[in-house]
Amino acid sequence: MAKKRISPIFNILMYSHDTYGLGHIRRTMAIANHLRDDNTNILILTGSPIAGRFSFPQQVDFVRIPGMIKKTNDEYRSLSIRIDQEQALSIRTNIILATAKTFRPNLFIVDKEPLGLKKEVLPTLRWLKDSGLSTRSILGLRDILDDAKTIKKDWREKNVYSYLESLYDEIWVYGDRKIYNPVEMYDMPETLHKKIRFTGYIPRKQLPSGTKSMVRRRHRILDDDKFILVTTGGGGDGSEVLEHFISMHDYYPASLPFKTIIITGPFMPKKIRERLKKRARRYGIKTLPFHPRLEELIAAADLVISMGGYNTICEILTQHTPALIIPRQTPRKEQLIRAQRLRKQGLLDYIPWTEVTPQILRNKIMTLCNNREKYVNTIQSFKLSGLDSMMKRLKYFKKEHQVNGGQPHEHRNTTP
Repeated sequence: MAKKRISPIFNILMYSHDTYGLGHIRRTMAIANHLRDDNTNILILTGSPIAGRFSFPQQVDFVRIPGMIKKTNDEYRSLSIRIDQEQALSIRTNIILATAKTFRPNLFIVDKEPLGLKKEVLPTLRWLKDSGLSTRSILGLRDILDDAKTIKKDWREKNVYSYLESLYDEIWVYGDRKIYNPVEMYDMPETLHKKIRFTGYIPRKQLPSGTKSMVRRRHRILDDDKFILVTTGGGGDGSEVLEHFISMHDYYPASLPFKTIIITGPFMPKKIRERLKKRARRYGIKTLPFHPRLEELIAAADLVISMGGYNTICEILTQHTPALIIPRQTPRKEQLIRAQRLRKQGLLDYIPWTEVTPQILRNKIMTLCNNREKYVNTIQSFKLSGLDSMMKRLKYFKKEHQVNGGQPHEHRNTTP
């Protein structure tokens, strides 16, 4: 009998539920851009309404599923079309499953939500396991999901621990166990330990050496100017941070020695965005709703003020820019926990959400600017190994695929 010919093309399907903000799609894009090559197709399932604003490189494409937006931690509504939650979820679930059946991925990477939004990925995970394909299913977790008590309660109620055991081959944690160890914090059973890999934090695009000067010239920021970038990710819940920043200018109208650009975020309500833009204009502050190359502005800044989502933190660390974080504490505490842990490492500073005043904000900004070199040196010594770690796993999976001839495998520990 002739030996079965193995396709040289390796297909990766990535799921990013994207109900809120920009972090999920930007993290997924960063991973896809690094893992792609001439023989690797990557198809992204995303609910992000702005996925089309990003430039997709060769070998990467996306399937848009109907958008959903979070109302509470466990309640969602359709983002654009007037249908109820169950109808929207049914459409999303069927698109996800149909895409997997047609694309027949060699690797399926699920971002953050083990079962997808409201368990919409569960049918696909089950089908992949029973289909006879050799697909490896991977759960990718950011460093911190929420406070430990909340996650443990949620995972027990949804039987997540059992699903992780039966449906996933590996769990990639995009963080450093020395900073935060979800294995311990979330009481993951010993049967899962062999599946867990800490990749390290995910770096973003490395920019040419002249980027900082080019961006500053473009925005008329002199070499001697202190340039502060204020960004709140998608902006849906970031207006209060921007209000605080502008209120600081109201309190100190003539004694703030820096220039500022504010990125409000594309999901900030238009009325709020316009009001903030009008207030900011009094102090010569430029406001933009969205910037497709945010990493360039971060690289050019002397200081970034942010809420501290995972994606923004990784971009800040990649560009070696000091940061002041004002982390939200609802509906999840992950931003606060991340800010606390990273401040202990000397990588940034933060102000609790409920403690921001014009005086404290100004003092923190001036202290960070005056000690900028110390923070830059600390950040430069912090290794972002996430993409390299994932690439090593991908090479192993490709080799395994060739050796096994694309035959089905048992769900087991895949350590080389």
